[in-house]
Amino acid sequence: MQVGIVIVGFRNAADVQKCLAALENSTYREFRLIICENGGDAAYSLLKNILPPKLAGGQDVQLLKAPNNGGYASGINLAISQSAALDAWWILNPDTEPAPDALAALAGRLTQGYDAVGGPIYFPSGEVQSYAGVWLAWQAKPVSLGFGQSEGADPKPDDLEARQNFLSGASMFVSRHFLDTVGLMDERYFLYCEEIDWFLRAKRLGMRLGFTMGGAVIHHQGTTTGYGRSLRARSCRAVYLDERNKMLLTSKFFPLRLPVAAFFAFARLVIRYGRQGALRQIGYGVLGWLAGLCGQSGIPDWPQD
Repeated sequence: MQVGIVIVGFRNAADVQKCLAALENSTYREFRLIICENGGDAAYSLLKNILPPKLAGGQDVQLLKAPNNGGYASGINLAISQSAALDAWWILNPDTEPAPDALAALAGRLTQGYDAVGGPIYFPSGEVQSYAGVWLAWQAKPVSLGFGQSEGADPKPDDLEARQNFLSGASMFVSRHFLDTVGLMDERYFLYCEEIDWFLRAKRLGMRLGFTMGGAVIHHQGTTTGYGRSLRARSCRAVYLDERNKMLLTSKFFPLRLPVAAFFAFARLVIRYGRQGALRQIGYGVLGWLAGLCGQSGIPDWPQD
C-alpha cells in the first residue's frame, strides 16, 4: 500500500521539522510526504530551504505552495490532488509527532474492512486528547472520547468504533475508496469542523470508520491556530470560527435541530468562557455564532488576532 502523508503548514516550519523527524522512525516505509504551505511566499521559501528532498529512509518530500490561504481543508485538498495515484492518505497536523509503529497500525487496520481509521491522540503530558470523536447534533457539540484519561488507559476498540462518527482532524487515515465515494473536504469552513463534515458525509454514504490503539500520535495542540487549552489565551479568530462553523455544520446536516442546537451552543459559549472571565472571547464567539446562523462561510477577513 503506497501512502501519502499530507501535512498542511502555516508559518510553523519548526513544527513541520519535528513531525518529519518523528516520521523518519516509522516502521512502515512505503510512503511519501506531501507538504502544503498555506502561509505565503516567505514561509514557503523557509520550508524549501530547511526540508530535505528525501527522508533518511528514501521517502520523497514534496513541498507545495498554496496560491492563497484558503484554509486547512483547501491545503489538504491541494495535496491530495497532487498525489492522486496513491492508495491511501494519512493527514497529520504539523504539530504532531507520530509513534514509530503508528502508520503500520493504521494501514493494517484499514485492510480489515475499513474505509478510514484513526488512533489515540495524546497531549505531550501523556493525557489523552482524543480516541475518537462524536458529534452531538442536538447540542452542536463535538465530544472527544477518552479526553483527559491517562496514557495507560485501555479502551475497547469495538466500543469506540460503534460510538464514533468522526475522526480527529489531527490524524486521519483514509483510503482511495473513501475519497472516491465521499470526495474531498468542504473548504467553506476555512478552519474547524471540516473533518466532522467529511466524516458525517462518509457515514451517510456507508463508510466504515475504524480505530486502532497502535496509531498513536502526540499533538502539541494549537501551535498554529491559537486553540490551546487555556480559554483566556485562545485567539479570538479561533473562537469566532469555531462558533460560526458549528452553526454552519448544524444547518447543513441537521437543519430541523438548528433552533435547539443554537440555543445550547450560545449558552455553552457564555457559561464556558464567562467562568474564566474571557469576555473578549465571548464577544467574538457571539459574532461567529451569529455569522453561522446567517450562513456566512469561507475565508474570514477578520478578526486577525
